[in-house]
Amino acid sequence: MVHKHVFEALDRTLKDVLRCGNSSISNIPFGGKVIVFRGDFRQIVHVIPGGSRQNIVNASLSSSYLWQHCKVHRLTKKHEANCGNGSICNRKIKDVANWILDIGEGKLGGPNDGETIIDTMDDILNNDPNDPIGSLIEFVYPSFLEKYSSTNYFQEREILAPKNEVV
Repeated sequence: MVHKHVFEALDRTLKDVLRCGNSSISNIPFGGKVIVFRGDFRQIVHVIPGGSRQNIVNASLSSSYLWQHCKVHRLTKKHEANCGNGSICNRKIKDVANWILDIGEGKLGGPNDGETIIDTMDDILNNDPNDPIGSLIEFVYPSFLEKYSSTNYFQEREILAPKNEVV
């Protein structure tokens, strides 16, 4: 997920380079070369410092003149996470994964213009007002002092953070 100007610069560059042998290339996107883009449109949007909502939307590939030439394919097989602790744990992971997908697909919160209120699942909330960080760590790394030397213990756990300063 990069700014649309990157794709537009690639388009102009390929047209310029490939036009040498054939002048009609200048009208074909990417100089007639097939370009495959991969991405998840449910990811976090571009950061435009001081930008408005319109500036942020305009930075995406779907706002480029190239978008009309793109063909979108969607993956149909979902990757299933596995926590290794039995069917109850796997069911919870699937429920949370489906809830996140439903948010991304706009199935929750009703019709909206990009802003809406969505009820959060109670079992994924951190409700400890006194020590939220400690509570999170204990949830993700239970019995840490007893299990820290096990390689598998860390391979099955992680805490994601949006910024380095949060880490």
